[in-house]
Amino acid sequence: MPHLAPPALPPGTLARHPQPVLPVAGTEAVLRPWEEGDAEAVREAYDDPAIQYWSARRADSTAEAAEWISGWRAAWRAEARAEWALTQGRTLLGRCSLNRIEADDGEGEVAYWVTPAARGRGLAPAALRALTAWAFATGFARLVLQHSTGNTASCRVATKAGYPLEATRHAAARHADGWHDMHAHVLINPRTARVR
Repeated sequence: MPHLAPPALPPGTLARHPQPVLPVAGTEAVLRPWEEGDAEAVREAYDDPAIQYWSARRADSTAEAAEWISGWRAAWRAEARAEWALTQGRTLLGRCSLNRIEADDGEGEVAYWVTPAARGRGLAPAALRALTAWAFATGFARLVLQHSTGNTASCRVATKAGYPLEATRHAAARHADGWHDMHAHVLINPRTARVR
């Protein structure tokens, strides 16, 4: 059955280019593609109870973290997701990504975390703004950011990065302690999205 509208993100939008390094304005940090050598730092980051709790996962070994990185790198080539390491020099400060890329509608779901040592420095909203600018320049029409309603720090990040709250999704995500209501913050690309 033919589609009546072309995809917002045509095939090759991501895969035909190397994944870029994105400067994070106002900081010395950058968002860069994940590297194989990041595995131990990822494992260490997932030792943090807050990252485990809000991400609902942990890394039990460096080898497991290396598998994640391999999958993240492959996802760029498959145009399924776009994952960046937030770094300053060789130090891993966090992660910022577009998960669940929906090419037809030009939608991506934003996710992020920062390491305990990097918190409180405004890095998460700055990194999110850098990712958002790249995504909108690339042709994404709509970015969704979801977090547990109990995660007030993530709500502050969303607000500081300019993502307004659109809705509360009840019992929308399962964490280790049960189902969480989720805030959905949504930002529309003013250059590409036209509401009819």
